[in-house]
Amino acid sequence: MNEETLKKIQSNPKYLELVHKKTSLGWTLAIVMLVIYYGFILVLAFAPSLLGTPLYQGATMTVGIPVGVFIILSAFVLTGIYVRRANQEFDPLTQQIVEEAK
Repeated sequence: MNEETLKKIQSNPKYLELVHKKTSLGWTLAIVMLVIYYGFILVLAFAPSLLGTPLYQGATMTVGIPVGVFIILSAFVLTGIYVRRANQEFDPLTQQIVEEAK
């Protein structure tokens, strides 16, 4: 890619919009995952008996098991959210930028 094409792309308002949207979504999803994960770690550190509490009287499964499953599933859900936005919004915008740069 030559310098002229690069400058044309970087000055395109759609490129700036794409960078802003991707950065914003990436940070939002990262913060959500960090809150979930570190929330779990804080509960382990300061109230470990909470996760060891049985789900109901006489149950062998504790609260920690569904919480752990939730943490794992939340990572998949957040990844799915990013992929969906990338496919539906970011990719078409990228294609428009490439076409305009030609």
